[in-house]
Amino acid sequence: MDKFKLEYRPYGDKALLIEWPRTVNEEVLNDILKFKNLIGKHLKGFELIPSYNSLALIARKPIDHKKLKAELKTLYKDNRVVNLVQRKLWHIPVCYDNSFGIDMEAFSLAKKMSVERIIELHTEPLYTIYCIGFLPGFMYLGGLNEALYQPRRTEPRLKIPQGSVGIGGKQTGVYPQESPGGWNIIGNSPVKVFNPENEDPCGVSVGDKIKFYPIDKATHELITIQVDAKIFHLETYELDDTSK
Repeated sequence: MDKFKLEYRPYGDKALLIEWPRTVNEEVLNDILKFKNLIGKHLKGFELIPSYNSLALIARKPIDHKKLKAELKTLYKDNRVVNLVQRKLWHIPVCYDNSFGIDMEAFSLAKKMSVERIIELHTEPLYTIYCIGFLPGFMYLGGLNEALYQPRRTEPRLKIPQGSVGIGGKQTGVYPQESPGGWNIIGNSPVKVFNPENEDPCGVSVGDKIKFYPIDKATHELITIQVDAKIFHLETYELDDTSK
């Protein structure tokens, strides 16, 4: 490996933070995920949490930061070939009806763009999950069309409904639970990416891909019923190339 200059920082007495160059792109993300897999194979006892340009190692007891840093540096310079864990493509339905897209009208006016064009641009990309956080299962997605970049609202709302699809800055994402939030809400997805009742509550992983597709309000209502009845299954596909 040894592709980037990394920084190793103590993160409390039970954790260490590895930092990559402060840029958001898939080359950095893939390097993080490969190093994560390498660490998982050779250093046991850590929870490994990847993000945009960092990887946190968290232990259950105090760690020797100096020793761990030396081990990690050696491991990173080992230049062994490491494939990524099989990643998935998730197809997620979104209803952009005005009853859900509470900011869509203002968004359309601000962008001087029709709602139809906004939907087209929002469902066109193949998004990459760069981080999961803020809320359990909240996906920070990269790949938003630049024409849809929009600052967060100056006044966050106290309650954003579960499944709301929003745009904040250069990112888009889905609120997995009802919560406060300041993103511009343009639609809603009836699916539950995060479900605490499942054995694996959060099915998606950092590095996975997301593809949104538009549905009408009637279909949203139908899928909501199917989700509640536990008979709806998201379309998922294995991504072919795990070496990138």
